Amino acid sequence: GKDVKKAVRVGINGGIGAGSETGDLPKSGENRYKTFTSTLKNLYGTIEISDKAIRASASDEGAFVNLLNDEMQGLIKSASFNFGRMLFGDGSGIISKVKDINANTVKVEKTSFFVEGMVISFCTANQDPIEGALNRKIVAVNSQEQTIVVDGSPMSTELVPVGSGIYVQGSLGAEITGLEAIFSDNAIYGQERDCRVMKPYIREDVGELNESLMHLAIDEIEEASGSKVDLILCTPGVKRALVQYYEARKMFLPSKEINGGYKALDFCGIPVVADRFCPKHTMYFLNTESFKLHQLCDWQWLEGEDGKILKQVPGKPVYTATLVKYAELMCENPCAQGKLAGVDEY
Repeated sequence: GKDVKKAVRVGINGGIGAGSETGDLPKSGENRYKTFTSTLKNLYGTIEISDKAIRASASDEGAFVNLLNDEMQGLIKSASFNFGRMLFGDGSGIISKVKDINANTVKVEKTSFFVEGMVISFCTANQDPIEGALNRKIVAVNSQEQTIVVDGSPMSTELVPVGSGIYVQGSLGAEITGLEAIFSDNAIYGQERDCRVMKPYIREDVGELNESLMHLAIDEIEEASGSKVDLILCTPGVKRALVQYYEARKMFLPSKEINGGYKALDFCGIPVVADRFCPKHTMYFLNTESFKLHQLCDWQWLEGEDGKILKQVPGKPVYTATLVKYAELMCENPCAQGKLAGVDEY
């Protein structure tokens, strides 16, 4: 129940052939399989409300409901934010690396992954937790300078060296298997990359984006997998570079409506969608039918034996509630996915 298993066919059945009218029939073949195995990841969220806050709003039923709903909706929104971020990760939990530190101001690779109030921890390049730099709350985010400010005692590069990893509290090695895991050289879902189905299309150091490179990627992916690319994901900067390419040639790139009523650019019938969590200088070519989100439940609140969500913290005048989700993302056909890396952004 806590593991996800999927039998994936490798190649085709070899029992096919042609022959003469009275000759021997083709030798029978058999399907070959790889069994993908991964563990459901445990995703949690907690809120705390003081007894004083509850009592202060007890005389006004509307105020109490608003207080409780606001805390719960805020946690659900935070959970959705982090889940969206995990979809582009590699399962390690790392969200950025330290580029520099000045007291409590940390320069990072990309601030899109950070929001005020998030609690983060710093680990060495070898993924060892750094004592004195754990469970720091983000108090400010500066997107222009690509910096974040954390609470607690001042830090330095002696405590947290340049290149150290930044993780959401307690998430080291515990997040779902996202897109970047598919494009790494490491084994995935318990299987080595020793056959065609396990190897996605990757082109590095692309530079200036053009239509020919995109068509080449799509053709290579569809030829290798027999599946159709039905979604292109990229950063906003890469999307602007694509628009700029067509504008420079006095060409018009149409848009189309996708599920949910959203608008997206249309490249040969394939929607091009920009996502804040997509790695910089990257464009993904995906067959979405290959992805399945396996879960025991959607986000749900833990209930006590009495059916109540709020429970008192032992020894404290505080009530707490816990949000849970047990899920894993699995790609059944890695070779049907592709990536252009090192794309110039506009």
